[in-house]
Amino acid sequence: MDYLSTSEIAKIWGVSERSVRSYCQQGRVPGAVLVGKTWNVPSGAVKPARLGSHNGSSGGGALNDGSPSQSSSDNVVPIENPLLGRLEEEKDAKIHGGIYHKLQIELTYNSNHIEGSRLSLDQTRLIFETSTIIPDGQPVKVDDVVETANHFRCIDYCIDNACVPLCESMIKELHRILKSGTTDSSISWFAVGEYKKLPNEVANMVTTEPEEVHSKIEELLKSYSESCAENGAHTFEQIVDFHVQFERIHPFQDGNGRVGRLIMLKECLASNVVPFVISDDMKAYYYRGLAEWDSEKGFLTDTCLAAQDRFKTWLDYFRIPYGE
Repeated sequence: MDYLSTSEIAKIWGVSERSVRSYCQQGRVPGAVLVGKTWNVPSGAVKPARLGSHNGSSGGGALNDGSPSQSSSDNVVPIENPLLGRLEEEKDAKIHGGIYHKLQIELTYNSNHIEGSRLSLDQTRLIFETSTIIPDGQPVKVDDVVETANHFRCIDYCIDNACVPLCESMIKELHRILKSGTTDSSISWFAVGEYKKLPNEVANMVTTEPEEVHSKIEELLKSYSESCAENGAHTFEQIVDFHVQFERIHPFQDGNGRVGRLIMLKECLASNVVPFVISDDMKAYYYRGLAEWDSEKGFLTDTCLAAQDRFKTWLDYFRIPYGE
C-alpha cells in the first residue's frame, strides 16, 4: 500500500495538516499508521465525512450531539447545539460568569484591540457588566466606548440569528449596529449600515471598488451557500475561507474586520463548529494568514485552530460538550 504524508493529504483534501492529524488520531482514517510522531496515510484515503452531516461533526472541532445541523431548507431538522443553547439561556437570563459573559468580553476586547481600541480588558468588562467605565489615567476615546457597547449588541444579534441563513441584509445590519452613534456616523459620506462610497485599502492592498461591492458580495454569498452540505452546514475551512474573501472585498468604509469576525462567530454557531476568538497577541499571524491565503492556507488555518483550542478550554471549564 502506498502512503502519503499528512501535508500531502491535506493538500488533496483541501484542509489543514493539523486537521488531517486530528482525523488520524480520532481513528477516522482507515489504514493510517503512526510511525514515531508521524502519520502515514493511505494514498487513496477519503476525507472523513462531516460528523454534522447526519451523524456527527466536521473537522475543525464541530460540536456534536448526534443530530443533523441547521439548514436553510425547511425540510432539515435543526441540530441541538449545546453551546448555542447555553449562550441563548445565559443571554436571556442575564447571567454573568458563564460562557456568554466570557464570549462577550473576550471577543469584544480582542476584536476591538486588533482595530486599535485602547480600552483594557478590565474596562471592557466593566462596560459590559455595569455600563460604566473607570479611566486608568489615559485618555479614553468616546468612539472606543460606543463601539464596545455596540459590539456587545452585535454578538447578541449573532446569537439570536445564528440559525438564519447568512444574507446581505444581515451583514449590513451588523455594520449598522457596530457603527451607530460613532463620530463616523455623522460624516456625510460615511454610510453606516451601507456599503462604502469611497475606495479603501487594507494593509496596502487594494480592495473592491465601491461600485462593485454589491455584486461581489452577492457572488460570495451565492458561492458560500452552494458550498454547504445537504444539511446546510459549513465546515471550519469554508467559514475561514469566506472570511478571507469578505475581507478582500472590504465592503464598508470602516469596521470590516470586526464585522467579518462577527460573521465567523455566527457561522460557527450555525454549523455547530466550535467558534474561536482571534486574540490581540495573534494579530500579526492573523494578518499574515489573510495576506498569504492563496499561497499557503496553513498560516491562517493554524492561527484559527490555535484560537479554537483556547475556546475549547473555555467549553471544558463550563462543561459544555463538543465533538473533536
